[in-house]
Amino acid sequence: MIATLQDHISEFCNKIPANVRIIAVTKTVSVEAMRAAYAAGIRDFGENRIQEAEAKRAELRDLTDVTWHFIGHLQSNKAQRAIELFDWIQSVDSLKLAQRLDRLAGERNRKPQICLQVKLRTDPNKAGFSVTELWEAVPQLEALKNLQIRGLMVIPPIDLESAETSELFQQAKELGEKIRSQTALSIDQLSMGMSDDYAIAIQAGATMIRPGRVLFGARS
Repeated sequence: MIATLQDHISEFCNKIPANVRIIAVTKTVSVEAMRAAYAAGIRDFGENRIQEAEAKRAELRDLTDVTWHFIGHLQSNKAQRAIELFDWIQSVDSLKLAQRLDRLAGERNRKPQICLQVKLRTDPNKAGFSVTELWEAVPQLEALKNLQIRGLMVIPPIDLESAETSELFQQAKELGEKIRSQTALSIDQLSMGMSDDYAIAIQAGATMIRPGRVLFGARS
């Protein structure tokens, strides 16, 4: 079964353009399945929960070239552990959280790579900067010394039609380009697209996609 999973993931990877980074979402996925993904060429794992990631990192410590991404909602009391465990924190959804991470990173001599989670449509189920909040926060974000703010992370509302999702992803791309050209933030990454909409995201300019179910099957 693991060999079959490895073949399936290899086939998926071969369909994705080389310039798009696949962040395999491994929430509730077994370590054995993650090893199959690694054997298929995956080098980026995305986790939603600190405790689960901590246990998996310990079991997979022999895989020294894996990059770990935190992609879930980060509570401020878990920020310190996130700094210690993850290379990327993709779900920085407020200025307050960014400032806390910056302080903790400085104390630990870490320089995590960051995506700012942006909410381009009203969605009570999602956190994130509104576009207005993001522009207002730019001066304070530019002043942070210990975070490498590299990209925007977008999660569309679940009820959008394909055309609306495409439009939202295009807006995210344009916002990233505008921030890069008008501010000191080096925004060069767009993390958007999951199992149902990764193809639309790639068309719109995603540099990172976050598939889970399409790689590993439905979560138990």
